[in-house]
Amino acid sequence: MEEKKSNIRQDTLIRIISTDIPGNTKIYVGLKKIKGISWNLSNAICTILRLDRNKRMFELKKEEIEKIEEFLKNPKIPVWMVNRKKDLESGENKHLITTELDLQKEFDIRRMKKVKSYKGVRHLTGLPVRGQRTKAHFRYGKAVGVSKSKSKPGATK
Repeated sequence: MEEKKSNIRQDTLIRIISTDIPGNTKIYVGLKKIKGISWNLSNAICTILRLDRNKRMFELKKEEIEKIEEFLKNPKIPVWMVNRKKDLESGENKHLITTELDLQKEFDIRRMKKVKSYKGVRHLTGLPVRGQRTKAHFRYGKAVGVSKSKSKPGATK
């Protein structure tokens, strides 16, 4: 049996919606690397666009990549699959990905802090927001790693 030589290498990065995805990963797994896309949505994309889930990312043609990007910009999926149902400002059902998702999350937290809701106050004080107990075993403050102290010049050990 002869193998067909592909002109695209397996170790190349495929760029979809400003996210680099390794070329040797399967489409089903590769789409999951885009922030805001779950396994469920990745499976739906492969099914709706009729893509082979076990095909590798580097095997995708430009047209297929453009179809994926277009689908992610305007997803035609059921309402229960979207990650932003009945948006407070617009009232629409949206699915946000990458930086849009980060920005919207930050705006939501800022709004909660501004109206001084319970969750907003918890965010302000740096305490757990989702009901964890605070007597022990909760993560408070920023994580500080171990750092080596610099010795002063001229100091002897």
